[in-house]
Amino acid sequence: MSGTRKKFEFTGRHMAGVLVGGFGIVVAVNFYMASLATGGFHGVVVENSYVASQEFNDWLDEAEASRALGWEADAARDGTGHVIVETDAIPAGATMTAELRRPIGLKEFAALEFVRDAGGTYRSTRPVKPGRWTIRLSIASGDLKWAGESELP
Repeated sequence: MSGTRKKFEFTGRHMAGVLVGGFGIVVAVNFYMASLATGGFHGVVVENSYVASQEFNDWLDEAEASRALGWEADAARDGTGHVIVETDAIPAGATMTAELRRPIGLKEFAALEFVRDAGGTYRSTRPVKPGRWTIRLSIASGDLKWAGESELP
């Protein structure tokens, strides 16, 4: 077999194809990952970030006042799906409410009210759907207010 092979020559068109193809893949992956990030995590969003930044120090003061009260609350679900909150150092006439939100995935929210039993434990008036939730408890007794946020097991 006698024959001469033509030697491959890498031209500017080849280089342009490599660059367009490579950057096209990078851009496609970035758009895909961004769509997953924005569709799966809802985070905490404020209406106006400038106004929220002006209120930030007030929020820190409220959090410090909550800690200074010495109140504690631990939330868990019972077998029926109701939220049970065990408290420590909460005054007898305190009222409790909760806001729940899914930490990831579905955009789902729920609001709960509680009744206090004879042992000082609070029980939600209705059950909560199964799955992961973030719970924000609010307790008020007169002018005193406490708030805390945690995962609901």
